[in-house]
Amino acid sequence: MTQQPATAPFRFKLIPLLVVIAMGIGIPFLGAALALLSSNVLHTPGRGPGASGFTLGYLYIQHGLQFLLSLIAIWILKRWFLPADYGLHWPKGKTYLVPAVLWGLFFGVLMTLVDFAPQIAAHTKPDLGYPLTSSNVSGWLLFEWIYVGPTEEVPFRALLVTYLIATMPGKFRFWRYEMSWAGVLIAVIFALLHANNFATRLWPQALGQQIYAIALGVLYAYWQEKSRSVVAPSIGHNVGDGVEFAIEYVWVGLL
Repeated sequence: MTQQPATAPFRFKLIPLLVVIAMGIGIPFLGAALALLSSNVLHTPGRGPGASGFTLGYLYIQHGLQFLLSLIAIWILKRWFLPADYGLHWPKGKTYLVPAVLWGLFFGVLMTLVDFAPQIAAHTKPDLGYPLTSSNVSGWLLFEWIYVGPTEEVPFRALLVTYLIATMPGKFRFWRYEMSWAGVLIAVIFALLHANNFATRLWPQALGQQIYAIALGVLYAYWQEKSRSVVAPSIGHNVGDGVEFAIEYVWVGLL
């Protein structure tokens, strides 16, 4: 990964920004399209009822295809266009694993408070949309604690942040922390991909989700840039999402 000096100014370039927007939208969309094609042709799990419903099996397939497409894009870039370090290895220096776990725990609780604020205020339990069977619980916990991290962090941090750091460099400093602007821009793009929540949730909830999505995206990018590895972002992502789902199941099943 190209390292810029601490005083490197930010240089806006339209083409690299359009490329990362295209990949940030196109790779998940293509993964979803291929998952739906697989559902129609091979009768694999498809989308659930409603306009935005997803079955667990469909999400496994869509995320797996998204992960595979990202690896293909990294291979193409590394071979012919941008031979950078995309972080697909164990950290070579400081791992940032402890901060990833601790911040994951914190954001897992915070996301629960934001996502279920109406139920908390009304003293009601959330509707999960599926029964708490052993297969459902184990399937979702496996997805959130192990699967979702690498299948989302490889596209957005390993691929997009690495590409943008190399093609549109520039760093900023906040207090004693320093990182590339590329990580912030990708965090904003990642959050905007979830802006459809404004159509399905109360606006304070949706706004809160945008804010914590950007904050998490910046943290993930910082760990990836400093450790030169996607391991810490993947673990932090898994822990945050996993904690939220664990809280939901305790809330619905035991309380």
